[in-house]
Amino acid sequence: MQDYLIRATAYEGKVRAFAVRTTGIVEELRRRHQTTPTATAALGRTATAALMMGIMLKGEEKLTVQVKGGGPIGQIVADSNAHGEVRGYVDNPAVDLPLNQIGKLDVAGAVGTDGFLYVIKDLGLKEPYRGSIPIVSGELGEDFTYYFAKSEQTPSAVALGVLVDVDYTVKTAGGFIIQLLPGLTDDEISQIEKELAALPSITSLLDRGDRLEDILATLLPGAEVLERRDDIRFQCKCSRERVEQTLISLGRDELQQIVEEDGKAEIVCHFCNEAYRFSGEDLEAILKSI
Repeated sequence: MQDYLIRATAYEGKVRAFAVRTTGIVEELRRRHQTTPTATAALGRTATAALMMGIMLKGEEKLTVQVKGGGPIGQIVADSNAHGEVRGYVDNPAVDLPLNQIGKLDVAGAVGTDGFLYVIKDLGLKEPYRGSIPIVSGELGEDFTYYFAKSEQTPSAVALGVLVDVDYTVKTAGGFIIQLLPGLTDDEISQIEKELAALPSITSLLDRGDRLEDILATLLPGAEVLERRDDIRFQCKCSRERVEQTLISLGRDELQQIVEEDGKAEIVCHFCNEAYRFSGEDLEAILKSI
């Protein structure tokens, strides 16, 4: 099924919600980075959250999520923007752990719980907004929930999931963010909490074919969908031209040393794993242009 995102409201505008299917996007990340199932789940959850957070922005605003939990996966990074574009990587895509105590992928064990989750937003101001919270579980859904409560003072419920098939491809992936705004009564909050507690995992719902609209309708009866985005996608900003600029920034002396010692250069983008190769002749041409 096609990846898409919906934005909705409920309880007379006192609740806002985002839900997304990211199966294709997470599979693209898995394919590019050749992640193990555990790393696929960790990266997929982070990218799914970042994508929904990016949709909350406007115009050319963008954000970066960094998860540094001290675990064997190392750092997880995801970039997103208001256009529905996301990219990401993990330091150790080969991390492989046994299943956890309940027979699930041990995302928390890979991520670790001794560190922080960082969100950096470029809002077009002089300085970017920076928020951070200590990692509380390493499962990531709970960590993003804690981030919204502590850094943005918005009580939220965040569900994130990635289901990996037996051949290691992504069977389904997605998530939702429910945000409680001022004006809700205690009874209304209790009702939302009750529905959240009773809801099966997001991956089980998506795997059985539930639409995002149906999932939100179960959680938030009478929810009104304000927007549907079919244009969400994996998108990297790298290009050969940008890599050339990086080489130029090294300066003549370092470039000349690369020509003399290696006779060529290869630069691989962290985010998309695309390799840009430059022959000795390419490097000589760059030197002449400086």
